[in-house]
Amino acid sequence: MYGLLEKQFRGYFVKADRQKGITGTNLLIFLERRMDNMIFRMGFANSRVESRQLITHGHFLVNGKPVNIPSYLLKAGDEICVKESSRKITRMLSAMETVARRGVPQWLELDKENFKASIKMLPVREDLTMPVQEQLIVELCSK
Repeated sequence: MYGLLEKQFRGYFVKADRQKGITGTNLLIFLERRMDNMIFRMGFANSRVESRQLITHGHFLVNGKPVNIPSYLLKAGDEICVKESSRKITRMLSAMETVARRGVPQWLELDKENFKASIKMLPVREDLTMPVQEQLIVELCSK
């Protein structure tokens, strides 16, 4: 779903297991915090694969600094902005038109006119509406 290979997924699982709280929920929150997922959720891209490509081509700024790493972990309060020179990309413009149908999650704040978005807070499990049974993932990875 998130487009990760097993080695990278295993790394997120280890981090989630070390943190306090429920391992499965921590894992989903780590995956949601990835920059490629956030760009997709904010509506700057139509898919996570497309958002990965836009990020690696250097079209985004995080808190005013260029970031070209799709696995970059964002935190609450971060502001993502599309570079001035990248605001005319037709794929991004069409994605921003379709975001109204898909909707932006409540933990994100989108400013379409200025091509900016910010993370109001980190998501909690109740905010994630994906049909994932994280307990089964934890059981498989714990072996």
